[in-house]
Amino acid sequence: MTEQQSVVVIGGGIVGVSAAIWLRREGVNVTVVDRTAPGDRSATSFGNAGVLAACSVAPVTYPGMIPKAPKLLFDPEFPLFLRWSYLPKLTPWLLKYLSHANDKDTRRIAHGLTGITHDTVDQHEALTKGTEAAEWTVNSDYTFVYKDRAGFEADAYTWELRREAGFVPEIIEGQDVHDFEPMLAKNLNCLALMRDHGYVRDPGGYVAALAKEAQKLGAEFRQGDVKDVTLTDGKVTAVVTDQGELACDKVVLATGSWSKALTDKLGLKVPIESERGYHIMFKNPTQMPKIPMMMSMGKFVATPMQDGLRCAGTVEFGGLNDKMSDGPLKFLRRKVKEYFPDLEYSEEVPWLGHRPATTDSLPLIGEVGNTGVFAGFGHHHIGLTAGPKTARIIAGLITGKKENIDLSVYDPGRF
Repeated sequence: MTEQQSVVVIGGGIVGVSAAIWLRREGVNVTVVDRTAPGDRSATSFGNAGVLAACSVAPVTYPGMIPKAPKLLFDPEFPLFLRWSYLPKLTPWLLKYLSHANDKDTRRIAHGLTGITHDTVDQHEALTKGTEAAEWTVNSDYTFVYKDRAGFEADAYTWELRREAGFVPEIIEGQDVHDFEPMLAKNLNCLALMRDHGYVRDPGGYVAALAKEAQKLGAEFRQGDVKDVTLTDGKVTAVVTDQGELACDKVVLATGSWSKALTDKLGLKVPIESERGYHIMFKNPTQMPKIPMMMSMGKFVATPMQDGLRCAGTVEFGGLNDKMSDGPLKFLRRKVKEYFPDLEYSEEVPWLGHRPATTDSLPLIGEVGNTGVFAGFGHHHIGLTAGPKTARIIAGLITGKKENIDLSVYDPGRF
Protein backbone atom coordinates (compact mmCIF):
# COMPACT_ATOMS: atom_id res chain seq x y z
CA MET A 1 0.00 0.00 0.00
CA THR A 2 2.72 2.48 0.99
CA GLU A 3 4.70 1.74 -2.20
CA GLN A 4 1.87 3.30 -4.18
CA GLN A 5 1.81 6.55 -2.21
CA SER A 6 3.55 9.66 -3.44
CA VAL A 7 4.42 12.33 -0.86
CA VAL A 8 5.80 15.81 -1.40
CA VAL A 9 7.72 17.15 1.57
CA ILE A 10 7.78 20.95 1.54
CA GLY A 11 10.86 22.06 3.46
CA GLY A 12 14.37 20.63 3.59
CA GLY A 13 15.21 21.38 7.22
CA ILE A 14 15.54 18.88 10.05
CA VAL A 15 11.85 17.90 10.00
CA GLY A 16 11.65 17.62 6.22
CA VAL A 17 14.78 15.52 5.63
CA SER A 18 13.94 13.30 8.62
CA ALA A 19 10.44 12.75 7.24
CA ALA A 20 11.93 11.82 3.87
CA ILE A 21 14.10 9.15 5.51
CA TRP A 22 11.30 7.63 7.57
CA LEU A 23 8.91 7.62 4.61
CA ARG A 24 11.45 6.04 2.26
CA ARG A 25 12.16 3.33 4.83
CA GLU A 26 8.49 2.43 4.46
CA GLY A 27 8.66 2.42 0.66
CA VAL A 28 6.82 5.70 0.07
CA ASN A 29 7.77 7.74 -3.01
CA VAL A 30 9.14 11.05 -1.72
CA THR A 31 10.03 14.38 -3.30
CA VAL A 32 11.48 17.12 -1.10
CA VAL A 33 11.10 20.72 -2.27
CA ASP A 34 12.85 23.74 -0.78
CA ARG A 35 14.11 27.12 -1.94
CA THR A 36 17.62 26.24 -0.77
CA ALA A 37 19.77 23.14 -0.48
CA PRO A 38 19.47 21.14 2.79
CA GLY A 39 21.80 22.53 5.43
CA ASP A 40 22.23 25.83 3.59
CA ARG A 41 23.49 28.69 5.75
CA SER A 42 20.30 30.67 5.13
CA ALA A 43 18.10 27.91 6.56
CA THR A 44 16.83 27.86 10.15
CA SER A 45 18.20 24.37 10.79
CA PHE A 46 21.72 25.67 10.12
CA GLY A 47 21.86 28.12 12.99
CA ASN A 48 20.63 26.57 16.23
CA ALA A 49 22.68 25.85 19.36
CA GLY A 50 23.04 22.23 18.30
CA VAL A 51 21.90 20.75 21.61
CA LEU A 52 19.72 17.63 21.78
CA ALA A 53 17.94 19.23 24.69
CA ALA A 54 15.83 16.45 26.17
CA CYS A 55 15.04 18.56 29.24
CA SER A 56 13.71 21.55 27.25
CA VAL A 57 10.16 21.16 28.47
CA ALA A 58 9.49 24.63 29.89
CA PRO A 59 7.95 27.27 27.58
CA VAL A 60 9.21 30.84 27.48
CA THR A 61 5.94 32.05 29.00
CA TYR A 62 5.53 31.44 32.74
CA PRO A 63 3.30 32.57 35.63
CA GLY A 64 3.95 36.18 36.59
CA MET A 65 5.50 37.09 33.26
CA ILE A 66 2.89 39.64 32.17
CA PRO A 67 3.75 42.36 34.73
CA LYS A 68 7.44 41.90 33.95
CA ALA A 69 7.17 41.92 30.15
CA PRO A 70 7.40 45.71 29.52
CA LYS A 71 10.40 46.00 31.86
CA LEU A 72 12.20 43.09 30.18
CA LEU A 73 12.13 44.91 26.84
CA PHE A 74 14.21 47.73 28.33
CA ASP A 75 16.46 45.59 30.55
CA PRO A 76 19.99 45.61 29.04
CA GLU A 77 20.74 42.36 30.89
CA PHE A 78 17.82 40.48 29.33
CA PRO A 79 18.10 39.01 25.82
CA LEU A 80 14.77 40.26 24.45
CA PHE A 81 14.63 42.72 21.56
CA LEU A 82 11.89 44.30 19.47
CA ARG A 83 11.85 46.23 16.23
CA TRP A 84 9.36 48.84 17.35
CA SER A 85 8.04 49.48 13.85
CA TYR A 86 6.83 45.87 13.87
CA LEU A 87 4.85 46.20 17.12
CA PRO A 88 1.44 47.00 15.54
CA LYS A 89 1.57 43.81 13.48
CA LEU A 90 2.96 41.78 16.39
CA THR A 91 0.42 42.91 19.00
CA PRO A 92 -2.46 40.44 18.26
CA TRP A 93 -0.02 37.51 18.36
CA LEU A 94 1.72 38.85 21.47
CA LEU A 95 -1.53 39.19 23.42
CA LYS A 96 -2.46 35.57 22.67
CA TYR A 97 1.07 34.47 23.54
CA LEU A 98 1.05 36.21 26.91
CA SER A 99 -2.39 34.81 27.72
CA HIS A 100 -0.64 31.46 28.37
CA ALA A 101 1.61 32.94 31.07
CA ASN A 102 -0.22 31.16 33.89
CA ASP A 103 0.37 27.99 35.87
CA LYS A 104 -2.33 25.84 34.26
CA ASP A 105 -1.28 26.58 30.69
CA THR A 106 2.42 26.39 31.49
CA ARG A 107 2.07 22.89 32.92
CA ARG A 108 -0.11 21.80 29.99
CA ILE A 109 2.45 23.12 27.50
CA ALA A 110 5.33 21.52 29.41
CA HIS A 111 3.56 18.17 29.24
CA GLY A 112 3.14 18.58 25.48
CA LEU A 113 6.78 19.52 24.98
CA THR A 114 7.93 16.56 27.05
CA GLY A 115 6.23 14.19 24.63
CA ILE A 116 8.49 15.23 21.75
CA THR A 117 11.73 16.13 23.54
CA HIS A 118 12.36 13.62 26.34
CA ASP A 119 13.73 10.85 24.09
CA THR A 120 15.54 13.04 21.56
CA VAL A 121 18.87 11.21 21.84
CA ASP A 122 17.18 7.87 21.08
CA GLN A 123 15.22 9.43 18.21
CA HIS A 124 18.33 10.87 16.55
CA GLU A 125 20.10 7.55 17.00
CA ALA A 126 17.20 5.65 15.42
CA LEU A 127 17.24 8.07 12.50
CA THR A 128 20.99 7.94 11.86
CA LYS A 129 22.17 4.50 12.98
CA GLY A 130 24.19 2.89 10.21
CA THR A 131 24.36 6.09 8.16
CA GLU A 132 27.08 8.65 7.53
CA ALA A 133 24.96 11.23 9.38
CA ALA A 134 25.63 9.47 12.70
CA GLU A 135 29.13 10.94 12.91
CA TRP A 136 27.68 14.43 13.42
CA THR A 137 25.97 13.65 16.74
CA VAL A 138 27.72 13.40 20.12
CA ASN A 139 26.29 11.91 23.30
CA SER A 140 27.11 14.24 26.18
CA ASP A 141 25.94 15.92 29.35
CA TYR A 142 24.42 19.40 29.31
CA THR A 143 24.83 21.98 32.04
CA PHE A 144 23.08 25.14 33.22
CA VAL A 145 25.43 27.78 34.63
CA TYR A 146 24.53 30.08 37.52
CA LYS A 147 26.45 32.59 39.60
CA ASP A 148 25.46 30.82 42.79
CA ARG A 149 22.94 28.51 44.44
CA ALA A 150 20.55 31.44 44.92
CA GLY A 151 20.44 31.93 41.16
CA PHE A 152 19.60 28.27 40.66
CA GLU A 153 16.89 28.39 43.32
CA ALA A 154 15.37 31.47 41.68
CA ASP A 155 14.56 29.17 38.74
CA ALA A 156 12.75 26.72 41.04
CA TYR A 157 9.51 26.77 39.04
CA THR A 158 11.23 25.79 35.80
CA TRP A 159 13.24 23.06 37.55
CA GLU A 160 10.03 21.72 39.04
CA LEU A 161 8.65 21.31 35.51
CA ARG A 162 11.82 19.49 34.48
CA ARG A 163 11.70 17.21 37.52
CA GLU A 164 8.09 16.33 36.74
CA ALA A 165 9.29 15.33 33.26
CA GLY A 166 11.96 13.09 34.80
CA PHE A 167 14.98 15.41 34.61
CA VAL A 168 16.78 15.92 37.92
CA PRO A 169 20.06 17.87 37.91
CA GLU A 170 23.29 17.18 39.75
CA ILE A 171 24.42 20.35 41.52
CA ILE A 172 28.10 21.33 41.40
CA GLU A 173 29.29 24.30 43.45
CA GLY A 174 32.34 26.38 44.34
CA GLN A 175 35.77 25.34 43.17
CA ASP A 176 34.33 22.13 41.74
CA VAL A 177 32.67 24.30 39.07
CA HIS A 178 36.05 25.55 37.84
CA ASP A 179 37.63 22.12 38.06
CA PHE A 180 34.78 20.91 35.87
CA GLU A 181 34.97 23.82 33.37
CA PRO A 182 38.06 26.04 33.76
CA MET A 183 37.04 28.57 31.09
CA LEU A 184 34.15 29.93 33.16
CA ALA A 185 34.53 33.28 34.93
CA LYS A 186 35.45 33.02 38.62
CA ASN A 187 32.13 34.52 39.76
CA LEU A 188 30.19 31.59 38.27
CA ASN A 189 29.93 29.08 41.08
CA CYS A 190 26.96 26.81 40.48
CA LEU A 191 26.19 24.24 37.79
CA ALA A 192 23.04 22.21 37.31
CA LEU A 193 24.33 19.22 35.35
CA MET A 194 22.00 17.13 33.21
CA ARG A 195 23.08 13.66 32.14
CA ASP A 196 22.14 11.77 28.96
CA HIS A 197 21.82 14.61 26.50
CA GLY A 198 23.77 15.28 23.31
CA TYR A 199 24.68 17.78 20.64
CA VAL A 200 25.42 18.10 16.93
CA ARG A 201 28.92 19.15 15.84
CA ASP A 202 27.58 21.11 12.85
CA PRO A 203 23.79 21.39 12.39
CA GLY A 204 24.11 22.47 8.75
CA GLY A 205 26.43 19.57 7.96
CA TYR A 206 24.11 17.22 9.82
CA VAL A 207 21.02 18.21 7.83
CA ALA A 208 23.00 17.93 4.58
CA ALA A 209 24.15 14.44 5.59
CA LEU A 210 20.58 13.41 6.40
CA ALA A 211 19.47 14.68 2.99
CA LYS A 212 22.22 12.60 1.37
CA GLU A 213 20.95 9.53 3.22
CA ALA A 214 17.39 10.23 2.06
CA GLN A 215 18.68 10.43 -1.52
CA LYS A 216 20.48 7.12 -1.12
CA LEU A 217 17.16 5.62 -0.07
CA GLY A 218 15.53 7.00 -3.21
CA ALA A 219 14.09 10.38 -2.21
CA GLU A 220 14.20 13.08 -4.85
CA PHE A 221 15.22 16.64 -3.96
CA ARG A 222 14.14 19.65 -5.98
CA GLN A 223 15.02 23.28 -5.48
CA GLY A 224 12.10 25.63 -5.99
CA ASP A 225 9.59 27.97 -4.43
CA VAL A 226 6.24 26.43 -3.48
CA LYS A 227 3.36 28.67 -4.48
CA ASP A 228 0.27 26.66 -3.65
CA VAL A 229 -1.28 23.25 -3.15
CA THR A 230 -4.05 21.88 -5.34
CA LEU A 231 -7.05 20.30 -3.62
CA THR A 232 -9.48 18.08 -5.50
CA ASP A 233 -12.68 17.27 -3.62
CA GLY A 234 -10.96 18.51 -0.48
CA LYS A 235 -7.88 16.28 -0.89
CA VAL A 236 -4.42 17.38 -1.94
CA THR A 237 -3.49 16.21 -5.43
CA ALA A 238 -0.55 18.43 -6.35
CA VAL A 239 1.96 20.96 -5.12
CA VAL A 240 2.43 24.04 -7.30
CA THR A 241 6.00 25.37 -7.53
CA ASP A 242 7.72 28.00 -9.63
CA GLN A 243 9.16 25.05 -11.58
CA GLY A 244 5.81 23.43 -12.28
CA GLU A 245 3.34 21.06 -10.58
CA LEU A 246 4.20 17.94 -8.60
CA ALA A 247 1.39 15.40 -8.40
CA CYS A 248 1.05 13.69 -5.02
CA ASP A 249 -1.22 11.83 -2.63
CA LYS A 250 0.03 13.47 0.56
CA VAL A 251 2.02 16.55 1.59
CA VAL A 252 4.25 17.18 4.59
CA LEU A 253 4.38 20.89 5.40
CA ALA A 254 7.65 21.56 7.23
CA THR A 255 8.53 25.13 6.33
CA GLY A 256 8.85 26.61 9.82
CA SER A 257 8.13 30.32 10.07
CA TRP A 258 7.19 30.40 6.38
CA SER A 259 4.33 27.90 6.79
CA LYS A 260 1.59 30.47 7.33
CA ALA A 261 1.18 31.36 3.66
CA LEU A 262 0.21 27.78 2.79
CA THR A 263 -1.90 27.15 5.88
CA ASP A 264 -3.88 30.29 5.02
CA LYS A 265 -4.59 28.77 1.60
CA LEU A 266 -5.84 25.64 3.37
CA GLY A 267 -8.21 27.72 5.48
CA LEU A 268 -6.15 27.14 8.63
CA LYS A 269 -5.47 30.34 10.57
CA VAL A 270 -2.31 29.70 12.55
CA PRO A 271 -1.06 32.43 14.92
CA ILE A 272 2.66 32.12 14.24
CA GLU A 273 5.52 34.61 14.36
CA SER A 274 9.24 34.52 13.76
CA GLU A 275 11.46 34.64 16.80
CA ARG A 276 14.55 36.06 15.17
CA GLY A 277 17.38 34.07 16.73
CA TYR A 278 21.08 34.92 16.56
CA HIS A 279 24.33 33.10 17.01
CA ILE A 280 27.99 33.98 16.74
CA MET A 281 30.56 31.38 15.70
CA PHE A 282 33.92 32.15 17.27
CA LYS A 283 36.57 30.69 14.98
CA ASN A 284 39.78 29.09 16.28
CA PRO A 285 38.96 29.72 19.95
CA THR A 286 41.71 29.41 22.53
CA GLN A 287 39.23 27.67 24.84
CA MET A 288 36.33 25.28 24.27
CA PRO A 289 33.83 23.93 26.78
CA LYS A 290 33.83 20.17 27.20
CA ILE A 291 30.03 20.03 26.86
CA PRO A 292 27.25 22.47 25.83
CA MET A 293 26.44 25.04 28.50
CA MET A 294 23.31 27.13 28.98
CA MET A 295 24.32 30.43 30.53
CA SER A 296 21.20 30.87 32.60
CA MET A 297 21.65 34.60 33.29
CA GLY A 298 22.35 35.53 29.66
CA LYS A 299 19.98 32.94 28.17
CA PHE A 300 22.44 31.76 25.55
CA VAL A 301 24.03 28.38 24.88
CA ALA A 302 27.74 27.85 24.27
CA THR A 303 28.41 24.70 22.25
CA PRO A 304 31.70 23.21 21.07
CA MET A 305 31.38 22.61 17.33
CA GLN A 306 33.49 21.48 14.44
CA ASP A 307 34.09 25.05 13.18
CA GLY A 308 34.59 26.70 16.58
CA LEU A 309 32.63 27.83 19.60
CA ARG A 310 29.03 28.68 18.80
CA CYS A 311 27.16 30.97 21.18
CA ALA A 312 23.46 31.03 20.33
CA GLY A 313 20.62 32.89 21.96
CA THR A 314 18.55 36.08 22.23
CA VAL A 315 15.02 36.67 20.99
CA GLU A 316 14.06 39.48 18.65
CA PHE A 317 10.63 40.18 17.20
CA GLY A 318 10.75 41.92 13.87
CA GLY A 319 9.17 39.74 11.20
CA LEU A 320 10.60 37.57 8.45
CA ASN A 321 13.19 39.93 7.05
CA ASP A 322 16.86 38.91 7.13
CA LYS A 323 18.48 42.18 8.18
CA MET A 324 20.54 41.74 11.35
CA SER A 325 20.12 44.14 14.27
CA ASP A 326 23.04 45.45 16.29
CA GLY A 327 21.41 44.99 19.69
CA PRO A 328 21.27 41.18 19.91
CA LEU A 329 24.81 40.78 18.58
CA LYS A 330 26.21 43.37 20.96
CA PHE A 331 24.42 41.61 23.81
CA LEU A 332 25.92 38.24 22.84
CA ARG A 333 29.43 39.67 22.53
CA ARG A 334 29.17 41.36 25.91
CA LYS A 335 27.87 38.26 27.66
CA VAL A 336 30.44 35.96 26.07
CA LYS A 337 33.21 38.26 27.32
CA GLU A 338 31.61 38.37 30.75
CA TYR A 339 31.31 34.61 31.13
CA PHE A 340 34.47 33.57 29.27
CA PRO A 341 36.90 36.41 30.12
CA ASP A 342 40.03 34.66 28.81
CA LEU A 343 38.53 33.54 25.49
CA GLU A 344 40.35 34.66 22.35
CA TYR A 345 39.61 33.75 18.73
CA SER A 346 40.65 34.58 15.18
CA GLU A 347 37.30 35.88 13.92
CA GLU A 348 33.60 35.88 14.61
CA VAL A 349 30.86 34.93 12.16
CA PRO A 350 27.35 36.18 13.07
CA TRP A 351 24.13 34.55 11.91
CA LEU A 352 20.40 35.31 12.01
CA GLY A 353 17.55 32.86 11.51
CA HIS A 354 13.82 32.52 12.11
CA ARG A 355 12.36 30.30 14.82
CA PRO A 356 8.68 29.49 14.20
CA ALA A 357 6.75 30.52 17.31
CA THR A 358 3.10 29.64 17.89
CA THR A 359 1.09 31.48 20.52
CA ASP A 360 0.89 28.40 22.75
CA SER A 361 4.56 27.35 22.36
CA LEU A 362 3.59 23.97 20.88
CA PRO A 363 4.21 22.80 17.31
CA LEU A 364 1.61 21.70 14.82
CA ILE A 365 1.90 17.96 14.18
CA GLY A 366 -0.74 16.05 12.27
CA GLU A 367 -3.17 16.19 9.37
CA VAL A 368 -4.84 19.46 8.46
CA GLY A 369 -8.47 18.38 8.51
CA ASN A 370 -8.85 15.54 6.01
CA THR A 371 -6.83 17.22 3.29
CA GLY A 372 -3.87 14.85 3.17
CA VAL A 373 -1.61 17.74 4.19
CA PHE A 374 0.37 16.96 7.34
CA ALA A 375 1.80 19.81 9.41
CA GLY A 376 5.20 19.54 11.06
CA PHE A 377 6.27 23.03 12.11
CA GLY A 378 6.13 25.59 14.92
CA HIS A 379 8.83 24.18 17.20
CA HIS A 380 10.11 27.46 18.69
CA HIS A 381 13.52 26.66 20.23
CA ILE A 382 13.32 22.86 19.98
CA GLY A 383 13.39 22.23 16.23
CA LEU A 384 16.60 20.21 16.17
CA THR A 385 15.69 18.42 19.40
CA ALA A 386 12.20 17.38 18.34
CA GLY A 387 12.56 17.31 14.54
CA PRO A 388 13.29 13.59 14.04
CA LYS A 389 10.47 12.50 16.36
CA THR A 390 8.04 14.92 14.73
CA ALA A 391 8.99 13.47 11.35
CA ARG A 392 8.62 9.90 12.61
CA ILE A 393 5.15 10.67 13.95
CA ILE A 394 4.07 12.17 10.62
CA ALA A 395 5.52 9.28 8.64
CA GLY A 396 3.60 6.91 10.89
CA LEU A 397 0.35 8.78 10.31
CA ILE A 398 0.88 8.54 6.56
CA THR A 399 1.88 4.85 6.51
CA GLY A 400 -0.47 3.60 9.22
CA LYS A 401 2.23 2.99 11.85
CA LYS A 402 1.07 5.44 14.48
CA GLU A 403 3.30 6.30 17.42
CA ASN A 404 2.02 5.74 20.97
CA ILE A 405 1.60 9.43 21.81
CA ASP A 406 -1.36 11.71 22.41
CA LEU A 407 -1.35 14.05 19.41
CA SER A 408 -4.30 16.18 20.47
CA VAL A 409 -2.05 18.85 22.02
CA TYR A 410 -0.35 19.35 18.64
CA ASP A 411 -3.59 19.34 16.60
CA PRO A 412 -3.16 21.75 13.65
CA GLY A 413 -6.80 22.80 14.01
CA ARG A 414 -6.63 23.74 17.69
CA PHE A 415 -6.53 27.47 17.02
